Amino acid sequence: MAISLDRRAFLRTTGLAGLAFGLAACGESGTSAGSSGGGLGSVKLQLSWKKNVEFAGEYFADTKGYFKAAGFSQVELLSGGGSGTSVESGLATGRCWAGLSAPTITAPAILQGAPLKIVGATFQKNPFAIVSLSKNPIESAKDLAGKKIGVQDSNELVWNALLKANGIDPSSVTRVPFQSDPSMLTSGQLDGYVGYVTSGPVRLRMQGHDPAYLLFADAGLPLVAETFTVTQETIDKERDKLKAFLTAEIKGWRDAVADPAKSAELAATVYGKDQNLDVKEQTEEAKMQNELVVTPDVKANGLFTITPELIEQNIASLAKAGLNIKAEQLFDLTILDEVYKADPSLKLS
Repeated sequence: MAISLDRRAFLRTTGLAGLAFGLAACGESGTSAGSSGGGLGSVKLQLSWKKNVEFAGEYFADTKGYFKAAGFSQVELLSGGGSGTSVESGLATGRCWAGLSAPTITAPAILQGAPLKIVGATFQKNPFAIVSLSKNPIESAKDLAGKKIGVQDSNELVWNALLKANGIDPSSVTRVPFQSDPSMLTSGQLDGYVGYVTSGPVRLRMQGHDPAYLLFADAGLPLVAETFTVTQETIDKERDKLKAFLTAEIKGWRDAVADPAKSAELAATVYGKDQNLDVKEQTEEAKMQNELVVTPDVKANGLFTITPELIEQNIASLAKAGLNIKAEQLFDLTILDEVYKADPSLKLS
């Protein structure tokens, strides 16, 4: 059964009930350890969206040979964003060995019996935000009252969770049907809209506008994003292989954080060259996403790490969205702990 889970939405409730997770299929994608070409063989990584600068770290890890140095003959990057390309369904069918997803998509799959775990997070803050204009900024959740906000149907669940987290009466905000057209904001039809902080404000700025934004993560609904998701079987049976993979990913993302311009170049001219990406825009998006990737905790503990406090905040946010799951059901950060214990030099300098 093909399932489509749109990562641009926090959660699509449609189709989740039909997810059929075959335990025997999990972890069968690619070549097993010991295969020819590389000690760890070839594996497939399912991206959460189409190939743009969001996956710069993966591009660096591939381009600079970090995956091969770690022992992989190949790590194939599978583009996401289309029908039937969710990480969760890919892991179930064996289409991928690992994937980049989000707690709001992985949690409901786990609650329905999927043997999955999040083992790290590239984005410490989810990119979703209320995007507005500085001449009429929405600077805090309380500013939403009396405003006209564009919300896609697919974001209804998390929008309601944001209101609940801040004790806002839904009737005090005018929700306007929205299909990601920022001209509705610039023409005055909207006071703000739910969108990505890494793209919406950048595009508005390039069009000559002065945007403002309020991250959901800073408005009572903290959630990580671009989460490394694998099967429990991979954790149990291929732990060293997973550590080698995460080590290469860390090296790739260290490079990406350090060089937004090169990140944009790789996205626009190599990996996402069929996406008609603008290098300048991708560079600005890379700079914006660095603020979500590198936090004081990440500087102290290492890329992809999630503190126990942030994990609990994620669990509380999921509960506000009607997803009641325990931290130990969703997260396993012990693999990353072992990676950094073995090589502390991997941490950002």
